[in-house]
Amino acid sequence: MTAIDGGLHVHVLDRVGPDLLWGDLRGVGQLRLETIEERYGVSRSVAREVVRVLESMGLVASRPRIGITLRPRAEWHFLDPRLIRWRLAGPERADQLRSITDLRRGMEPVAAELAATHATPEQCGALTGAVIGMSVTGREGNLAAYLAHDITFHQTLLQASGNELFASLGDVVAEVLTGRTQHHLMPEHPEPAAIRLHADVAEAISSRDPARAGRLMREIVSEAGQAMEAVLHDTRDHSG
Repeated sequence: MTAIDGGLHVHVLDRVGPDLLWGDLRGVGQLRLETIEERYGVSRSVAREVVRVLESMGLVASRPRIGITLRPRAEWHFLDPRLIRWRLAGPERADQLRSITDLRRGMEPVAAELAATHATPEQCGALTGAVIGMSVTGREGNLAAYLAHDITFHQTLLQASGNELFASLGDVVAEVLTGRTQHHLMPEHPEPAAIRLHADVAEAISSRDPARAGRLMREIVSEAGQAMEAVLHDTRDHSG
């Protein structure tokens, strides 16, 4: 376990990052460790670790006698789950949701097709179990438990593809599903039709039917994108 796994480091990082990107620190041309220490009430070692992680995300560059500067946006690591989480919580929420939905459209149907060929019996069972959990918790309106099953479904599907690059994006999809729930972009009771689609995908994978699994997965991602657009549109209407 690294230092950044500690609660204090994570807490400070989740404050400094958004502040630097579009908060109170955005206009600071050069950020110094002393500023982080004083502003967030932390030690020099915590400040250094926060900057180290921000550097690993491609967000800042730290140079002796120059200080800490924000790197060009083109150099940000946009697939870093932390950056996705911050963007979902900030002013770029709509853009982040749309870009991730586009990514999922190109990724998850292909992963479903591959899973219909490569999934193990254990993975097929995990997909079916996740759908059962989604169905039960969806009817109860227990969105936290529903989210856990939904994440399990999508991460298992990516792993079952047999493609290590798809599997490595499991945390990205998890952040989007989590953000969708936390920022009230999900209905209080998930649509039964959406849950049935997940069940159909699981069945197609178990039946070794790649074409059907891919087609149904495209429907899931499209339905999720349309549902989020509807909520975002409604939110704009009520805030205008």
